[in-house]
Amino acid sequence: MTASTWDYEGYDPAEERLRESLCTLGNGYFATRGALPECAADDVHYPGTYAAGCYNRLASVIAGRRVENEDMVNLPNWLPLHFRRPGGAWLTPDTAPVLAHRQALNLDSGLLERLTRFGLDDGQVLSVRQQRLVHMTDPHLASLRTEFTVEGDHAELEVEAALDGGVTNSGVQRYSGLDGRHLTHVHTGTAVPGTVWLRCRTRTSDIRIGMAARLICGAPVTETHEHPRAVQRVRLVLEPGRTVTVDKTVALHTSRDPAISDPLQAAVDRVRAAPDFDGLLASHRIAWNQLWRRAELDVPGEAGAILRLHLFHVLQTLSPHTADLDVGVPARGLHGEAYRGHVFWDELFVLPYLNLHFPEVSRGLLHYRHRRLDRARAAARDMGRRGAQYPWQSGSDGREETQRLHLNPRSGRWLPDHTHLQHHVGSAIAYNVWQYCEASGDAEFRHTKGAEMVLQIARFWADSATWDENLGRHRIRGVVGPDEYHDAYPGAERPGLDDNAYTNVTAAWVLTRALEVLRDLPAPRRRELVERAELAHTELDRWEEVSRTLHVPFHDGVISQFEGYGDLAELDWDGYRERYDDIRRLDRLLEAEGDSVNRYKASKQADVLMLGYLFSPEELQSLFGRLDCRLDEETWARTVDYYLARTSHGSTLSGLVHGWILARARRSDAWSFCQEALRGDVADIQGGTTGEGIHLGAMAGTLDLVQRGLTGLETRGGALCLDPVPLPELSSYGFSLQYQGHWGVRLRLESGRLEITVPPSGGPSIDVRLPDRTVCVGPGKTSRLLLADGHA
Repeated sequence: MTASTWDYEGYDPAEERLRESLCTLGNGYFATRGALPECAADDVHYPGTYAAGCYNRLASVIAGRRVENEDMVNLPNWLPLHFRRPGGAWLTPDTAPVLAHRQALNLDSGLLERLTRFGLDDGQVLSVRQQRLVHMTDPHLASLRTEFTVEGDHAELEVEAALDGGVTNSGVQRYSGLDGRHLTHVHTGTAVPGTVWLRCRTRTSDIRIGMAARLICGAPVTETHEHPRAVQRVRLVLEPGRTVTVDKTVALHTSRDPAISDPLQAAVDRVRAAPDFDGLLASHRIAWNQLWRRAELDVPGEAGAILRLHLFHVLQTLSPHTADLDVGVPARGLHGEAYRGHVFWDELFVLPYLNLHFPEVSRGLLHYRHRRLDRARAAARDMGRRGAQYPWQSGSDGREETQRLHLNPRSGRWLPDHTHLQHHVGSAIAYNVWQYCEASGDAEFRHTKGAEMVLQIARFWADSATWDENLGRHRIRGVVGPDEYHDAYPGAERPGLDDNAYTNVTAAWVLTRALEVLRDLPAPRRRELVERAELAHTELDRWEEVSRTLHVPFHDGVISQFEGYGDLAELDWDGYRERYDDIRRLDRLLEAEGDSVNRYKASKQADVLMLGYLFSPEELQSLFGRLDCRLDEETWARTVDYYLARTSHGSTLSGLVHGWILARARRSDAWSFCQEALRGDVADIQGGTTGEGIHLGAMAGTLDLVQRGLTGLETRGGALCLDPVPLPELSSYGFSLQYQGHWGVRLRLESGRLEITVPPSGGPSIDVRLPDRTVCVGPGKTSRLLLADGHA
């Protein structure tokens, strides 16, 4: 492992799924897992290919109930390239002696390299070297170069390349009871000699898929069609020490693509015109070099190497190509089928990073939400409320995709799933709109689509709040917070909790920001928006009132996660840690024992403490003050300690949030949580989940931890606000960012100094606000600031 490569030595079937996820290649349009091309899907390997936003809905019968699930579709497999001695068995690491095996992911160039040495029956050795890319310049192309070299006597080799349309969604074991047959009407054919094609469509969403493959190897190629595969075969004669090369180039189109009429014809035309492998690699390298320049990150040591891997996967999932697509942020990337490829609130952890490097991508991802605003408003109406209620899980069209049943693998029971009550996803979307506009200075988006979303989300919160005469406060009832463990009160017949602190405080923030948006709009635009939304002054007065009177519960001198949290039983944490090796999924352990986590003061992940992740200490105190609640440093410190002792960290996001908060609240303990966030996927600390797809929010969040968390960077009021808190273990680092039209603004923290460089341009100077001063840095200038006691 280095800052530029991610290496695996030796072949280990138990690690193969993890490697496949972490060696996925993509370009924002589609991605392919890092499976070996000669291996088919089985208990060890899973060669999946996924196009952003390509979903299909199927019905299954589970526990006697008919349920529908929409999944990101596993597309036809373009990888297959098999090889063998004539008449022999196909060679794979599972069927032939492996003398050496190495897989290397080159992060600089987006190239996956593989070298395997197979022992043959007669003492010969066959070396197979492969290079693979999913093209970052032309998002519809991918290519695989395979080099065969024999040691010993000459040898003949049969090679078979294929496009396989017989794939299913079967990459997640706990979904095995669900129908995964998403593709239908598979047809294959030959375009010109050396080129084959495959077309199919999804069963219910009727997305047409076209794929074409070109094989070049310097020997005659024969084409056959063995339903559901398009097959190309070639016989090679290998002379000792002389390498023979086979290049396979593939084009992929779907009917969701703009400016095409026929996906198949588009794929055939594109693969015909594609350059050879060397030409593709050259332009691919240029595209990656440009991405790395825009996302420059300099962090030393092992942490820096992992951060670079995280950045690589973020860029592969959400590249500049994504900006033109109607897609959201898939929580598990384009790397596997976990969470069915759905869009959750993970953009809350992703967009703050993208805002300062690829704002056009952030804007495109927010457009995905705006296009589904009408569906969110319909969901609110179905609840008897005005405004917009966005779904907890989203897919193709914005309806609620959260499953109604989920499987507990420990008990084997299918249980009701109430996570659709996480209405706080709307606040996350409003937060992302606000952060994007502050960072980019995109007044057009703020005044149009952004304003529309923020106002409708605020309207929903105002309509959700009910007045409690006894408390003299407004309340929001029947929700589930970010914790997810608690979805009902002990013994309650109905799901949902009252006055989740995170939900109420963020709702108050949205209402406050909505009023600010209206106030700052140009008068003609304000009039248009008010007329279109039929906003009355009385409604705006209610927003003001609710934003100041939402109830925030407290108990024992700390913020309550929800009303009644303090009445729950304490859990025997030490006892459970002794009985089980891993208690991250405490909810599953308790359910398998016939108990319920709803009875205990136990959280899966940060809930109340998420407030400290979203808001600076100053802004959080201001929010609580607006709600007529006192939140001083001592109360917040007690709250942090209280929930830290009662959290199982069953989410990869939990270590990230706690590391972020502790960097300011208790710096000595912060690094252990930062390390957990860094290692979440590379070490697969959740025990097998990474093989089903990476955790994109956690990966992007670690990048943002360096970018905003440790620097205290905020884009607020037309200025860059900084309040660094360098950790001893990460006290030297640098990065560049894009801020309101300035490309390549560089920040570096080292040896107690903060250096800020604004590149030459015709733009205005940047105001940089520190806790005790403001400095103005003009284009072409560098400001060097001495830090004292870890603060500027």
